[in-house]
Order: sequence, then structure tokens, then C-alpha cells
Amino acid sequence: MTTFHVLSGADPTVTHPGIRKIGIADVFDALRLGLDDFREKPSHYVFLCLIYPIAGVVLMTWSAGANMLPLLYPLASGFALIGPVAAIALYEVSRRRELGMDARWPHVMRLHRHPAIPSILAVAAILFVIFVVWLLVAQGLYTTMFGPTPPATISEFWNNVIGTEQGWNLILVGNLVGFVFAVVVLSISVVTFPLLLDRDVGALTAVETSIRATLANPVPVALWGLIIAAGLVIGSIPIFVGLAVVMPIFGHATWHLYRKLVVPPGTAR
Repeated sequence: MTTFHVLSGADPTVTHPGIRKIGIADVFDALRLGLDDFREKPSHYVFLCLIYPIAGVVLMTWSAGANMLPLLYPLASGFALIGPVAAIALYEVSRRRELGMDARWPHVMRLHRHPAIPSILAVAAILFVIFVVWLLVAQGLYTTMFGPTPPATISEFWNNVIGTEQGWNLILVGNLVGFVFAVVVLSISVVTFPLLLDRDVGALTAVETSIRATLANPVPVALWGLIIAAGLVIGSIPIFVGLAVVMPIFGHATWHLYRKLVVPPGTAR
């Protein structure tokens, strides 16, 4: 019977996967390989990645209908903070394709049997907490700038943000704070979920490995984060529909970036 474990891996001996130094070209090669996976397995994004535009529309509708317009932008941008969790099935598609295994939908959806699922859920919970904290901070910033009374209409909200000095201060401070949240999430998740799918090393080791990979490759990982941010903005413009294409490519590419950053067991760097 599989031992239930979360923080540590299945092996009681703590492992510290090796990290490679990569360059800018490796980042774009990971994107190319992700695009290849997207082209080869298009049936998966139809089922998986329509979640993103649907969820985006739901979030926008909820925030407007619930008189929570100040959280509209934080919800849309913060949704990317939990994107690495939603892309797990895409990592599995790339993993199975790489190994020559059957990557059809029924096989991919057997992820719930993976021994690292408890660790994956633990890291997912951390990202969700960060997402909630980001929303609370964003709400606090708006309240500090404009008071506790929410805007009555979208036009009033728009005029407050664009047409006042407080609004521009909110944009500046809010984006700076959001940048900090994004850096934290990127550093702790850039290889965490692919590593857990590939090797059941435990949540702590996976997060620690992700941080080491980021510190060892600050420029390539920063470029990766900028590419993702730009892609999310572009994909979100047409009512989030573009995310149905952007997100699967990024999901597949993340697996290949992981392969470039983390040394496989028994392999020289």
C-alpha cells in the first residue's frame, strides 16, 4: 500500500535534485517544444483549457454583480497565480508524450492515482492562500485610496481609477505589490509541479528545488515570467478566450523548461 506523505517524498532519504544553468535560447526552445505538444495533442486543450475563459467570464460577472468592481483587475491578474495548478494535466500530457506513453484523455485523467497527489495538493493550497492574500491586499489598497464605499457603476469606478491622482497611485502601488506576489509564485512553482509528477520528492523538496532553479537562473526565469505575463494579457483581451490557446502552450512549455532546469537522476549536469 502506498504510504501517505506530503512534505517528504516516498523515499525517507531527502533528495536534492541537481540544477542546470540555462540560457535565453533554452527558454525559447521550451516554448517551441510546448507548441509542438500543443499541435500534436489538440484534443486535450478543448476539454482542459476552456476552463480559463469560462472562469474568467465568471469572475468578471461575479465581481461586477456583487458590487466588487475594485477587485475586478486583481481577480483577473491573480487568477494567473493559481494557473500552475490548473496546468497539471498539461504537464502530464507532455510527460507521457516524452516517454512514448499513451497521452489520451482517459490516461491523463488517472492523475488522481499518482503517489505525489498529497504533495501536489499541499503546494496548490499554498498558491491558493497566496491568491486570497493578494485579493485582501488589493482590497485594502483600494479602501485606503478611496474609502470603504464601493463605486456604484463601472463608469464611476473607471473615472476614479483613471481620472484621479489617487487612482494613478493605486495603479502604481498595486502593480508593484502584484509584481512581488508574481515573483514569489514564480520562484516557488516554476518547476514544482512538473518535478512532483516526475519524481515523488515531497512538497518541501519540490519547492526548494524550484527556488534553487530560480536563483541559479535569474535572467531566464525572469524572461519566462515576462513571457507568461505578456501572454496572459494578450490572451485575456478578447474576454479571456485567447487563454484557451495561450495556457496550453505555456503548460506544455513549462514541462520542457523543467527538463532543462532540473537534472534527471543519474545524469550529469
